[in-house]
Amino acid sequence: MKIVIGADHNGLKLKNTLKGYLQERGAEVTDAGVYTEEPVDYPDIAWKVAEAVAAGTYDRGVLICGTGIGMSIVANKVPGIRAAQCTDPYSAERAIKSNDAQIITFGALVTGEAVAKKLVDIWLDSEFDPSCPSGRKVEKIKELDEKWRCETAGA
Repeated sequence: MKIVIGADHNGLKLKNTLKGYLQERGAEVTDAGVYTEEPVDYPDIAWKVAEAVAAGTYDRGVLICGTGIGMSIVANKVPGIRAAQCTDPYSAERAIKSNDAQIITFGALVTGEAVAKKLVDIWLDSEFDPSCPSGRKVEKIKELDEKWRCETAGA
């Protein structure tokens, strides 16, 4: 599995921990930054990661900021992306099983390393089943993405 990971300065330490953990799991991991604790705006990292996942360059993405909320908001602005901020096992499982979320986001200031590793495990070990009741809902999300693209292309 090819995974791209990125963080702002608040998430640097957790990003580095998860990067190594993902590699231990056998994933091919690309680090999209940041690499120092110098402040950076999270939208710059989130957009870069989400575009790469939307383009199909990576199977999944991991984003980390202080709360995980900002990264999720920005990633979800990229058409075709479904990013989910996860703080508990059930949300991590449902991010994939119910929502087919290709990107998971964490808050380094609210989620410890051990919990983040467990949530990554759950998220990666779960699969989306398009035939489940949520499959219809994910298709509607995809239709909304396409509608937006068509409407803005003609603007």
